[in-house]
Amino acid sequence: MCGIITYIGNQNALPRLVDGLRRLEYRGYDSAGVALLTKDGLWVRKAVGRVEALSPELIDPPETTIGIAHTRWATHGGVTEPNAHPHIDTDGNIAVVHNGIIENMDALKKQLEGEGVVFRSETDTEILPHLMNYFYRGDPLKAFTTALKQVRGTYGCAAIFKEHPDRIFVARNGSPLVIGLGEGETVVASDPQAIVAHTRRVVYLEDREIAVVTRDGVDVMRLDGTAVETSVELIDGDYGVADRRGFPHFMLKEIHEQPESIERCLRGRLDLNQGNARLGGLNMSPRDLIGVNRVINVACGTAYHAGMVGAQAIEAMARVPARAEVASEYRYRHPIVHPDTLFFAVSQSGETADTKGAVEEILLKGGQMMGVVNVVGSTIARTCGRGTYIHAGPEVSVASTKAFTSQVTGLLLFTLMLARTKNLSVIEGQEVAKNLQALPGLVQRYLANPGPIDDAVERLIHARYALFLGRGLSFPVALEGALKLKEVAYVPCEAYPAGEMKHGPIAMIDEETPVVAIVPNDSQREKALSNLKEVEARGAKLIIIHTEGDKELEELATVSLPIPACPWYCSPIISVLPLQLLAYRAGVALGRDIDKPRNLAKSVTVE
Repeated sequence: MCGIITYIGNQNALPRLVDGLRRLEYRGYDSAGVALLTKDGLWVRKAVGRVEALSPELIDPPETTIGIAHTRWATHGGVTEPNAHPHIDTDGNIAVVHNGIIENMDALKKQLEGEGVVFRSETDTEILPHLMNYFYRGDPLKAFTTALKQVRGTYGCAAIFKEHPDRIFVARNGSPLVIGLGEGETVVASDPQAIVAHTRRVVYLEDREIAVVTRDGVDVMRLDGTAVETSVELIDGDYGVADRRGFPHFMLKEIHEQPESIERCLRGRLDLNQGNARLGGLNMSPRDLIGVNRVINVACGTAYHAGMVGAQAIEAMARVPARAEVASEYRYRHPIVHPDTLFFAVSQSGETADTKGAVEEILLKGGQMMGVVNVVGSTIARTCGRGTYIHAGPEVSVASTKAFTSQVTGLLLFTLMLARTKNLSVIEGQEVAKNLQALPGLVQRYLANPGPIDDAVERLIHARYALFLGRGLSFPVALEGALKLKEVAYVPCEAYPAGEMKHGPIAMIDEETPVVAIVPNDSQREKALSNLKEVEARGAKLIIIHTEGDKELEELATVSLPIPACPWYCSPIISVLPLQLLAYRAGVALGRDIDKPRNLAKSVTVE
């Protein structure tokens, strides 16, 4: 989603701001801009498109050591230069960049227009510099805080005042900001990725906190003015300049990183002797685990699909009721939170606004909350306080791949822990642990020989509609496959449980319809085979992902995509791989922007 980078220090600000914007490009955006504070006032340049489109606007820039910059993902108003950030007030005294949504935009805009303010954009953000200017009487901090007190909604924002070239004002409420403390320079960004070129020492802002940033450091306070005691943390060593390492796209690189990312998630966490797993971040004893009588995974998008896999595995293996919930719906359902329920918030970025909102609601109702998160130090990880990091490493492509398989791996480790306290014998546990340990090798083996993916791609890219089918654990995999094809290739498709196909979707099937089916050799295979016979009778073209050596499915398929044999609970990690490659190669064949799909953002920080 939108990205913020600010700089104040002893070096020329513009090159450092542009470098920060490039480091934020992976988040998804549609325009970019910078504002420098010079001896002559504000110098603002903006452009629609990628950061490189901004370069022609940066000719003969003034040298200055303070500035703010932004990549915008449109929420209010179209993709136009006037709607790009930074925004300035009518008098040209204040420049603001902002992530989030101002919910009372209409009322504030009407109020300001009544004071004679003329708006030059369609954005909610432009309200902020006008409000700050309205309240400014020589004290920039008072103007900044008074303006924000009028705002209802979410924000991560930064402002510079023409008359105060020695400081930057930043605030957070629901949209992340991290402050990097360097030597003689201070950098603020919405993502640690943009800070590592300067320092690894950071301070994380919390909701409704304000910071006054100077080249010598930062003072943090709450919106009501009370001081905040901050702690300096070190950014995880995985952060750095994004590098494709010879792959044409980050998505393909991250698909092929999955043997290593799964291995990192497993490392040090399997006890083969006891047939158990260790997730120290949960801080749960066997007695605590015995008291768990229900598990609910809350998540969005790909993470929700991982949560569905985890919930099914928990029920089947640990015999504890479990389900996955869409976080954006769960929060507003006035949910019943039982004290014996364990909640997991699953999120790659740890900043997903809908999931964060669900976490806050669950905690408010006294729920026991854990995070399953990739980004160390992220908001959800810090809000939950307990949980497990999946250690997938930085995921740059907007379409998530390795995070999915690592999230499933992390949830399977918890499943083993829970099952060993409930009903799984040591011998059974040893078998599960051994099979989990074998996963990286199976993933490596498949990726080395993925089968006739391009034959399947040819069927999909010319389709007006495609259907994905799966039963049991393969249904969330089907959902993930359809999501990837929509995200990356923009091919119209949907996923259904295979048994539900005849209750409606079969009406969409004809001779031109490709049907992608995930049918590993598990307890649901025979039922799934019957469903595919019904599809075949309507003339559909079958792309079947099946366990290698399954001759019956191989002969039924128009395109056969065999995967290595594995236990039922491991199958989603293997069967999702051909679906990831299908989406990637379909996107390439159709000329899509693979790593930055239209309208999408890597970290969805607005509801």
